[in-house]
Amino acid sequence: MSTFIKLAWRNMWRNWRRTAIALVAIVLGLILLLLFDGMITGSDQAIFGNAVRLYGGNIQIHAPGYRAKASQLPMYPLDNADAVIQAATAQPQVMAAAKRINTSGFVTSREGSFAVRITGLEPSVEIQVSIQAENISQGRFLLDDDGDAIVIGQGLVDLLKVTVGDRVNLMGRSKRGEMRQRTMTIVGIYDLNMREVEEGMVFMSLPEAQTLYNLRQQATEVAITLQDMEQEDTVLNSLQATLPGAEVDSWQTLKPEIRETMDTKRVFTNIMGLVVISIANIGILNLMMMAAFERTREMGVLAALGMKGHQIMGLFLLEGALIGVVGAVIGCVVGSLLLGWLGQVGIDYSAASGAGEMAALMGGRLYPSVTSTGIISRGIIVAIIATLASFYPAWQASRKEPAEALHHV
Repeated sequence: MSTFIKLAWRNMWRNWRRTAIALVAIVLGLILLLLFDGMITGSDQAIFGNAVRLYGGNIQIHAPGYRAKASQLPMYPLDNADAVIQAATAQPQVMAAAKRINTSGFVTSREGSFAVRITGLEPSVEIQVSIQAENISQGRFLLDDDGDAIVIGQGLVDLLKVTVGDRVNLMGRSKRGEMRQRTMTIVGIYDLNMREVEEGMVFMSLPEAQTLYNLRQQATEVAITLQDMEQEDTVLNSLQATLPGAEVDSWQTLKPEIRETMDTKRVFTNIMGLVVISIANIGILNLMMMAAFERTREMGVLAALGMKGHQIMGLFLLEGALIGVVGAVIGCVVGSLLLGWLGQVGIDYSAASGAGEMAALMGGRLYPSVTSTGIISRGIIVAIIATLASFYPAWQASRKEPAEALHHV
């Protein structure tokens, strides 16, 4: 076997130009595959991560009955929100756990009245994870001791024709269902490049919301943000066991439309991935087939010297495998270095900021990401393709009579 390997290795470099062309095709094809995988994985991580920050954490905890009426934002106060916070922060995977009050209402100015979702939150806790706090374009984010202060989105600002320092009338539904209103001062404006979100989400401090909506020292939700999205199921199961009297849900349960959008995107990107793989594979297949057909006379010489058909085919398959392995190793090394560099500096995606909610959730820069398992698996696939590409022409040539192969042009 070692003799065959040595012979295949020597034959592989005898026509180094042909081998170099095949290696370049394999390396470029593999780098293309890895780059595509990295961009898809990076975009998914960015979209999921920012969607979590946008819609209230990886995990949300509510009082019993909330889940069935989640779309109506029912004002069901938690029995002991502080105990829920304690149970959440006891989990080592939890980055932040914050009390909230959510209700629906209206914001009114001279330009008209517009329906919004009103969220009372703990600014000092949420400022470290809030995507709205990160994207304040005018003014400032909320403070814990803010009274009649709100932060609104750029989309709502355009509708209301207001700016920082202006006062608007805020009306929201209280615990008992009646509408409570107060004149509020705009202290900050956030800009996410997501018009629908900016028009529909208004923020105020938790103490002010508790006073306005008659929920003294109470909260209707605890929003939990995790260090890693892959930890969701573990933390979710643990909290469900720790808090049997509360409803513990992931954001995907309460916001199924985001999950559906991501699933649709994944189907589309998988189709595109198959197209990219097919293009790369066709190029590799073509080069390996041409290399094997060009050497039909060489196969005739080997047959004339007494080498059997299956041995000839095995030799050329081994040569194809060696070319595939060398190309895969080089491609994996170069591809991982390229992705590592891009993962640090990112790819400027600001030109797509107006291309819809998914693009906006990705942010201004895309950071490709790929695991070592993904790199190795792609390398193995490419090596196998290179080997299989040599199978058919080697099989065809090995079946020819030595005289016929020797006269092949």
